[in-house]
Amino acid sequence: MSRPLLLAGVIGPAFFVVLFLIEGAARRGYDALRQPVSALALGQGGWTQKAGFVVTGALMLGFVVGLWAAPAGVSGMRWVAGILALFSIGLIGSGVFVTDPIGGYPPGTPAPSQPSVTGLLHGLFSLLVFVPLFVACLVAAALDASAGAPGWAAYSAVSGILFGTGFVVFGRAMSSSGRLARVAGLLQRATIITGWTWIVVLALHVLAAVA
Repeated sequence: MSRPLLLAGVIGPAFFVVLFLIEGAARRGYDALRQPVSALALGQGGWTQKAGFVVTGALMLGFVVGLWAAPAGVSGMRWVAGILALFSIGLIGSGVFVTDPIGGYPPGTPAPSQPSVTGLLHGLFSLLVFVPLFVACLVAAALDASAGAPGWAAYSAVSGILFGTGFVVFGRAMSSSGRLARVAGLLQRATIITGWTWIVVLALHVLAAVA
């Protein structure tokens, strides 16, 4: 069962990215350059992005199980698996609890003066997506360095730094009213693709190791 579960680490992130790229381009009134991915769960057709969060989270939980069960020769992967379990829960929670109107979407619906309970929960689960993934990259980098794999260590470290920096810059863009706000959605998408690509590469790496 380990290989199909590890394969979920390739399918899940790829599915999520393709989904939000298609939805962002096709959704009427939505500006993918400016508005975050979470906003796609609002309005007509929002169920597709809600399902995207939940399905991806479920696939990632499968990957976590496969990663946990990987042979002992795959150095330290249980540490990474434990951290990615939090990431998976964050994705599922982000789909169950939808964000408040944000960034001008849905059109004509202003953001509330105070966040709703659902909006607050969405924000908390979103943190559970981004922070653990950042930590997982750095932990994997340390494990690869100690295992004598400097190339993999460098890739994980650079991915983590880019992902963490992108998350911070995206946060500033969303709270800004200047030029940076106009590309907040683009910044978030670049950040997500960086982190999700790292998961795919990790899954392929472990799949090759257990072949």
